[in-house]
Amino acid sequence: MQSKIFPSPSAALAGLLFDGMTIMSGGFGLSGNPENLIVALKEAGVRGLTVISNNCGADGFGLWMLLNNGQIRKMISSYVGENKLFEQLYQSGELELELNPQGTLAERIRAGGAGIPAFYTKTGVGTVVAEGKPVESFDGELYVRERWLQSDLSIVKAWKADPEGNLVFRKTARNFNPVMATAGKVTVAEAEIVVAAGELDPDAIHTPGIYVDRVIQGSGYEKRIERLTTRPRPTSLGAAL
Repeated sequence: MQSKIFPSPSAALAGLLFDGMTIMSGGFGLSGNPENLIVALKEAGVRGLTVISNNCGADGFGLWMLLNNGQIRKMISSYVGENKLFEQLYQSGELELELNPQGTLAERIRAGGAGIPAFYTKTGVGTVVAEGKPVESFDGELYVRERWLQSDLSIVKAWKADPEGNLVFRKTARNFNPVMATAGKVTVAEAEIVVAAGELDPDAIHTPGIYVDRVIQGSGYEKRIERLTTRPRPTSLGAAL
């Protein structure tokens, strides 16, 4: 089988980018973001993007760089958070936002990867979330219909990968990455560690290589902590009590 390993983020994205495209980007807060591929997107200068991601990075980090560079036209997200730029651009009308309940966002992406064009959920019934969407009754309960989400390109971040594109994620950095890998027309993954074919335990693989088209080995991961809270270490057992 031909290796899916590419020498750099820019090489892995070559021929895939066009203005106005839809991109899914893995990550949750500061965890599991495809940092190297996001930088390559910034450098490529592709514009008018619709980006599907839980949030839009943080000040100076992740998808924030694309937002700050004026490359994103619309966000489909579940969290604005402490991203002041995200808030400012939305309130000024410069950025379109489709806000989803977090579980609904995850299910819309999963449905896109599974080939399920629509599904029903009770989440959002009677709120602005349901505006403009069909609402139907099942067994005496109201449900709102949600459509799948798919992308022209999915970029994801794994812990380990092999030349066949099999991916293993680490702890909470798994988050949206596996479902997004299935919902893109093309999926490009970056990994902290790239191993030889056959080295990954088949039972430990989270995303089979059939969903992944290109892989790069990333570098320079910051492993930021969103909110770090500390307290002084007790000087003695008595002080601790």
